[in-house]
Amino acid sequence: MALPALLQDRLSLPAVASPLFIISNPDLVIAQCKAGVVGSFPALNARPVEQLEVWLDRITSELAEHDARHPERPAAPFAVNQIVHRSNDRLEHDLELCVRYKVPIVITSLGARTEVNEAVHSYGGIVLHDVINNRFARKAIEKGADGLIAVAAGAGGHAGTISPFALLHEIREWFDGPLLLSGAIASGDAVLAAQAAGADLAYIGSAFIATLEANADAAYKQMIVDSGADDIIYSNLFTGVHGNYLRDSVVRAGLDPDALPVSDPTSMNFGSTRVKPWKEIWGAGQGVGAIKRVVPAADLVNRFIEEYALARRRLGLAETRTTKAPALG
Repeated sequence: MALPALLQDRLSLPAVASPLFIISNPDLVIAQCKAGVVGSFPALNARPVEQLEVWLDRITSELAEHDARHPERPAAPFAVNQIVHRSNDRLEHDLELCVRYKVPIVITSLGARTEVNEAVHSYGGIVLHDVINNRFARKAIEKGADGLIAVAAGAGGHAGTISPFALLHEIREWFDGPLLLSGAIASGDAVLAAQAAGADLAYIGSAFIATLEANADAAYKQMIVDSGADDIIYSNLFTGVHGNYLRDSVVRAGLDPDALPVSDPTSMNFGSTRVKPWKEIWGAGQGVGAIKRVVPAADLVNRFIEEYALARRRLGLAETRTTKAPALG
């Protein structure tokens, strides 16, 4: 289970912050990377399309400046999420920019495409592909992905239904490359549990919605803080793909969360400017009960680091580099 060097040497916590549609922006990504976790954003968040180059230029420049000031503690690498579903008419343009800026990590979603993987490999980048079952995992690796993100039950946004224990076990039976786990991870304890179950890194999303840097409505952040696992519903109505959402946001939109119709999957369209499902129907995972306040991203990462170290000590495990290194703000 060897990780690439950039994922071994630059992390203060074995974690990747997942790309949050609309919410992830350069402020959040830069804060995450400086704190020592991989920061990421969906390419489609940069609107209009010309904004993507502005974002990439700022992120690469600010992280390089940080590394020059703190050579003893360089920032974690960043990642860009590409929706490779055929409906994304921006993919070619956005991928070309990732190649030009040599984005260290590209996270691919909703389909696996050989040409996308080859483009990232052309400059030495790595591709992590998110999957909800073992069959999709095999296809992704066959088409050239370097690693996998197992999106298990309880994850925010588009999520699967398989237990993390079962999903990790099935993938690990044949795959020994980089493997991340997504699904209700909102504490340092859960990060360690992900590793114990077979993952190399945790994939954390919903907790970062409730940060100062996140591009989320204040009411959305507060709803995250006020909610628990029972407040999450699973539906494919809003995008054509099943996902987890905050029950109260569905109620606020005038819908009955207990009587939602089933959507036609062919209605999925990620290249559209129609963003109502994410602006009014708010995604979140079942781990929201661990989120108690809105804080700066660096403070959240520091909390995870402290909890992770405490969990290791509680189990009698030796300290690692991760448990010793403070996150930089």
